[in-house]
Amino acid sequence: MGLTEEVDKMRKEIRTDGYPMSINEWISLYDNDEIDIHPEFQRYYRWSIEQKTRLIESILLGIPIPPIFVSQRADGVWDVVDGLQRLSTIYEFVGILKDETGKEFPPLVLQKTDYLPSLENIKWDDKYDEGHSLTSDQRLLIKRSKLSTSIILRESDDLTKFELFQRLNTGGSSLTPQEVRNCILVMLNKVFYEWLRELSEFDHFQEVISLSENPLQQQYDVELVLRFVVFSEINIKDLSNLGDVGTFLTNSMVAMAKETNFDFKTYEHSFKKSFELLNSSIGRDAFRKYNTSRNKHIGGFVLSPYEVIAYGLGYNINKGLVFDANRVKDKCISIWENPTFLEWSGSGINASRRLPRLVPLGRDIFSS
Repeated sequence: MGLTEEVDKMRKEIRTDGYPMSINEWISLYDNDEIDIHPEFQRYYRWSIEQKTRLIESILLGIPIPPIFVSQRADGVWDVVDGLQRLSTIYEFVGILKDETGKEFPPLVLQKTDYLPSLENIKWDDKYDEGHSLTSDQRLLIKRSKLSTSIILRESDDLTKFELFQRLNTGGSSLTPQEVRNCILVMLNKVFYEWLRELSEFDHFQEVISLSENPLQQQYDVELVLRFVVFSEINIKDLSNLGDVGTFLTNSMVAMAKETNFDFKTYEHSFKKSFELLNSSIGRDAFRKYNTSRNKHIGGFVLSPYEVIAYGLGYNINKGLVFDANRVKDKCISIWENPTFLEWSGSGINASRRLPRLVPLGRDIFSS
């Protein structure tokens, strides 16, 4: 198929529309449950009060706002693909934004800006504090302001909105790759997303990985669970064509989430059993570097031993092998004298080159 045919084919699979909509219309959509801004996403967006205030200031001053991208579902409801923080800020300011449980957020209180210093402590409409509320004319000005909208129609290919979300929310975005994956997963299969999050909160897992606060906030623990699910049972042949591992993780996640008969039970058993064993045998030293000359573990979490130990242990547990704590501890320490591990776990070796060697190594180490 040539370029012309490829372009024609994909243009037929992506149906779009677009037009400006008033903020009052956006408010109406939210009030009538005709738009899904996915309150689960709120934890991944870190807009400060200054950023939120600047958005409201821009609307008041008539400064153009980037377009909102939405995807039309089969039931007609719009999924927000890009623009969630902008809409959330507007809904929070108006006083209608709700969290995952349906509880309303406190209305947003603005700060002063260089152009509009009188915005300090201003609210949308507080009948008990009219001196710090917008006037009716100012509220009407905001309601009549328009936001450009790009709509991916429901006739489009199923994965179009997820591809678009990923493209719009990478690069200059403040989201980490796993935060983007989590958002995609919520839109695609919320049950799968909640399952991954539940596994990431497993106490033995959290104890063994012992991450610091920053990677936890950036959902790195969820990424580690996803990596376990993807690589503990991967066909060895597939390791030779990984390409970019981040993209491979995303594509694998999407494929699993679309499986109608995904075996949650088997993966959960091998995951929990693996980390119960690791916690009882070696604990938080499992994925820390082992200094053979000093006979002790040093530093923090390292990914390469995770790729050998977690995937290899999980794979063999799923095969029915039974392990005792001392055996697991000895094998975890032994990798630091293994020539293959030492050769392929050093700095400068990227994951696409490393995994084809370390995944089979882990399976072999824990097979006996």
